[in-house]
Amino acid sequence: MHWFLGAAVLIAACAAWVDWRTGHIPNLLTWGALAAGPVANVFYTLAHTGHRLEAAEAGGFSLLGALLCAILPVSLFRANALGGGDAKLFIAMGALLLPRRGLEVELWSFVAASCIAPLQLAWHGKLFLTVTNSAFLIANPLLPKAKRRELDRENVSWFRMGPAILLGTVWTALLHLHD
Repeated sequence: MHWFLGAAVLIAACAAWVDWRTGHIPNLLTWGALAAGPVANVFYTLAHTGHRLEAAEAGGFSLLGALLCAILPVSLFRANALGGGDAKLFIAMGALLLPRRGLEVELWSFVAASCIAPLQLAWHGKLFLTVTNSAFLIANPLLPKAKRRELDRENVSWFRMGPAILLGTVWTALLHLHD
């Protein structure tokens, strides 16, 4: 599994660098990793065990990892709360690292984002505005129509998730260094 963790860190590092500079994660990187995940897991298992059934199971677990790691990011993407490249990167991590480690990457990435985002918003002077908008986003459905506040799309702050996904991937790799 160390090879897969190393590949995941490398992919996440490339994605974070491009995301930081451009605000996008390249499709070639995400789709490539997503396609390579099941194939690599099948061939790795076949080379180490020689059992075709176990190799097929590894491929199935890879696809299951992609599916499970798609649930939250795709939901957030559909709600316009996460970019498409971020969602595809999470799905690719699930395919590469299988369900358990893929979901760990997701968990630690969101933990990293929850630590980075307030600092970044404060740095750019948008923390108070974002907290206020978030409060109204939550409260609006509960308020009478006369008291609801219309949120201006220009006041919504975007966060580049690539660096947080890199931190989550590195942390997951460090946690499993001695497995």
